[in-house]
Amino acid sequence: MRIAGSLFPESGDRQALAVAAIVVVQALGAIFFVADAIGDFLADGFGFHIAIESLVAFALVAGVVFGARSVRAMLAQAKRRDEALAIASGALADLVRQRFDAWQLTRGEADVALFALKGCSVPQIAALRQTAEGTVRAQLTRVYAKAGVASQAALVSLFFEDLLDVEGLRQG
Repeated sequence: MRIAGSLFPESGDRQALAVAAIVVVQALGAIFFVADAIGDFLADGFGFHIAIESLVAFALVAGVVFGARSVRAMLAQAKRRDEALAIASGALADLVRQRFDAWQLTRGEADVALFALKGCSVPQIAALRQTAEGTVRAQLTRVYAKAGVASQAALVSLFFEDLLDVEGLRQG
């Protein structure tokens, strides 16, 4: 997900910008060929040269239309992707909050559990919280007991099971 105002667009955004740039160049080319064909037609009448220029102009105009539609579709797809990601992020945050409330975790236990869900090890959690590793282990043990699991992996899997439609994946 791109941070608002980021100077570095994501891959899909760069692709859309590249296609948009090509469309602009094609549009300029089409304008040139159409104007040239009209000028030649008015000066010399219709001939083989005019027919070729007209064909090239038509191809460029078609390319501009196709390219513009492609850019529009890419931007719409990127918007849907960003919206889905925001919904999923919000759903996970809500689920974590609900579970932590249901398990009646203390603030310290909730902090440790959140770091564990993010994949941090006991030493990393201790360093981040500026506390002893023994304290973190004790808090994790209480979190695991309240959650009814025995490990960090099992804790993480509780949240993924709720977010994934396992039956839908099996049938698909």
